Amino acid sequence: MKHYRIKDIAKLSGVSTGTVDRILHKRGRVSEEAQKKVEKVLKEIDYQPNMIARSLALKKNYRFLTLTPSFEAGDYWSQVCSGIDKAESELHYYNIEVIRKYFDQYDNGSFDRLIDEIKEDTYEGVIIATLFRNSCIRLMEELDRREIPYVMIDSYIENTNSLAYYGTDSFISGFIAGRLLSEQTKPADDILIFHINQNTVSTQITNRRAGFQQYLVEHNHKGHIFTVHLDSHDEEKNDQILDRFFEMHPQVQAGIIFNSRVHFLSRYFQSHPSLKHFKMIGYDIVDANIPCLDSGFVSHLISQRPEVQGLNSVKALFRHLVLKEKVDGINYMPMDILMKENVHYYNNYI
Repeated sequence: MKHYRIKDIAKLSGVSTGTVDRILHKRGRVSEEAQKKVEKVLKEIDYQPNMIARSLALKKNYRFLTLTPSFEAGDYWSQVCSGIDKAESELHYYNIEVIRKYFDQYDNGSFDRLIDEIKEDTYEGVIIATLFRNSCIRLMEELDRREIPYVMIDSYIENTNSLAYYGTDSFISGFIAGRLLSEQTKPADDILIFHINQNTVSTQITNRRAGFQQYLVEHNHKGHIFTVHLDSHDEEKNDQILDRFFEMHPQVQAGIIFNSRVHFLSRYFQSHPSLKHFKMIGYDIVDANIPCLDSGFVSHLISQRPEVQGLNSVKALFRHLVLKEKVDGINYMPMDILMKENVHYYNNYI
């Protein structure tokens, strides 16, 4: 591929090198006619500026902040952060540095404390995992005031000034889950929603549940929808909660959990033969969920390309701040429906 110099572009355009320089670097004023001539040539030659040289020459450093839940290896958020790591590695020549901050996804207060911790820090851009809607809006309003661009991942919050969103349409993903479970049940069957307690229900779960229930309403589901609230750490307490529920409602043979923790329930169901025909829908292709498909405990997992979300969120800030490119506002991820028959052929990597 030929490398074009400024004087080459000037010759092709019929303008001066100074005019080309001003257009390429967006400084100074040029006539509309000259602008059109140069842009026509740039398009024809598919001109790509040497952004590495420009960034190094300017000695400009870009600090991006990511706010995501803490995680263990193989968790959903480890996959998101793997994409962030890959993006930082690819962009390190452009002086991009990613500062990582973590909060407890089951504790809204931990996110609020993180907001207070970073409020005096300076960043060129921020990536926000939008689990806690009201707290996120408070943070976004502060970033707007400071004119710091931000990208949302996990779930979309409307009426914000975000640069971009990367994630699924949460409502539609819940709607799809409703269809998948309905195809395995009868209209009069009762359904159990498993909810792992949080100080505040996440935006993602709220939207997924709304979509799930909307499908059931539109398709005349007549059964009752129950909800059990489980503790994220106390297995013994959870066993007691589930024992009481199924003693009172033995007819319930189908359920769903709206996050990646379906494996959290597997041990209980495997130890109760009376529930061996329970039909279960879950989310996300994390390592611990694959055996749940293989064993038949889970019939379907709905996945959403978490690595791609992490990678693209960093690159969106890079494209906006360094390349000065326009970034699409809403970028919905594919929703992959996985079963035991196809899960081992699935490539969820970037």
